[in-house]
Amino acid sequence: MSQNSDTMRGIPPGILLIRSIRGKDWSLSTYRYVILLVTFIAYTCYHASRKPSSIVKSVLYPDPNKGNGLDPLFGKVFVKREFGGNENYRIDKGWAPFNGTDGTSKLGEIDLAFLACYSLGMYVAGHLGDTLDLRLFLTTGMIGSGIFVALFGMGYFWNIHVFGYYLGMQMIAGLFQATGWPSVVAVIGNWFGKGKRGLIMGIWNAHTSVGNISGSLLAASVLDYGWGWCFIVPGAFIAVGGVIVFFFLAAYPEDIGFSFPPNSAPNLEATADDEEANIKKGFIVEGETKTVRRIGSVSRTSIGLIQACTIPGVIPFALCLFFSKLVAYTFLYWLPFYLSQTEIGGEYVSVKSAGNLSTLFDVGGIVGGILAGYISDKLNARATTAAGFMSFAIPAMLLYRKYGSISHNANIALMMVAGLFINGPYALITTAVSADLGTHSSLRGDSRALATVTAIIDGTGSVGAAFGPLLTGFLSTKGWDAVFVMLMICALIATLLLSRLVIAEISEKMCKPVPVSSEQSFGAPASQPLLSDQR
Repeated sequence: MSQNSDTMRGIPPGILLIRSIRGKDWSLSTYRYVILLVTFIAYTCYHASRKPSSIVKSVLYPDPNKGNGLDPLFGKVFVKREFGGNENYRIDKGWAPFNGTDGTSKLGEIDLAFLACYSLGMYVAGHLGDTLDLRLFLTTGMIGSGIFVALFGMGYFWNIHVFGYYLGMQMIAGLFQATGWPSVVAVIGNWFGKGKRGLIMGIWNAHTSVGNISGSLLAASVLDYGWGWCFIVPGAFIAVGGVIVFFFLAAYPEDIGFSFPPNSAPNLEATADDEEANIKKGFIVEGETKTVRRIGSVSRTSIGLIQACTIPGVIPFALCLFFSKLVAYTFLYWLPFYLSQTEIGGEYVSVKSAGNLSTLFDVGGIVGGILAGYISDKLNARATTAAGFMSFAIPAMLLYRKYGSISHNANIALMMVAGLFINGPYALITTAVSADLGTHSSLRGDSRALATVTAIIDGTGSVGAAFGPLLTGFLSTKGWDAVFVMLMICALIATLLLSRLVIAEISEKMCKPVPVSSEQSFGAPASQPLLSDQR
């Protein structure tokens, strides 16, 4: 069989169609832009589909004494409409089984169910992502996620009040959602070298916050028509995203005819403007006289979880992410509920307005992710940057809790600052750090580790993310001060877990101010550079 057949290469149908229409192929640099865009859309959809549960918490478990004030920033107070004679659709009644005295605990258990399955599924998904076709794997995960997110919302229309139903839908959705992060980080790592990886991934990682914002706005926009729509619309959104991935995502450069030397990822600086330039720079384009040795999304071998854990730096960053993601996801799942239950400027905001207002936390997160990536590139010190941001998150959360209730403007400003410092290290570790470790020099050039390493780090972080919302469900009954103390303690622990790597980075900078080698990496002793990039 011909090695350059489109069927064997698994070229996405959308790219084949564009090639046939244009009569020629895109350049390498154009493909990179397409990959950035498609993976950005993909993970925006993932996060958008996770947001509805935080928006509807105050509807499922309402407090009739709160949430009935006006919000001058976001318009009228949210007022429920009667729909189809459903008596359960009233803001002062809630939705069984979440409207009892243990309502917040049940909501916390729902979050735990989703995140526990998500974190456990991550380890399996990472290995599968390094074994299977990433494009098909990601497509399946997105469409499956959309189905079960929508089925959770169908509980409203089917008038289901069985806790086990909602628990089961969240658990299955969590398993499908686990396919996302290892896959998209692996794809980006395959297409981009290390030279400016922190900045590129910091900008690209804005999809997390964009997804949270779009998910909040989508859910809030249809909340008047029944809380079930808050899940159905984002579920359809991620399913459509899965179709886009199927048609346009090329997981490996080799899948569409670009050949890169073994043991090296394509360098950011080695861009090409056209096919002729690609050939001159060593990139062989599909359709030329030479064929490309297939090392793309079918023939590479994967490494095991234990082998991936032995890569220097994987364990410290994974443990750090356990606590930093706990903090980030507590805000993701509970911030709208907190805003609707907390007096701000002498009044309580509505449920719908709280959802809109919470998006500003993610606006700060976008800035934080880009800033953390840029600083880590400039300093060539991922651990120091992550630890620095996490340490500043502690006073940021303290100030937000203490002074955020003074006025709407104070709440917005302090919320955005908290989002900047909380999401900065979270974004850096789950993107640039994971990609750097997944291409560690100790790996064979023909082995896959990007998805596996990403799964280990983000999977461990997701375990922490599962505990955060669960603990918040219990602690919030004792007062929000207890919740914020828990979050600040976790941020401190996350900072301390990187202390050894920070010391090694600082020592290397002070003792050896010489250009670093691309063979050195995370977790090296003080006599060696802790992290290096290909420049």
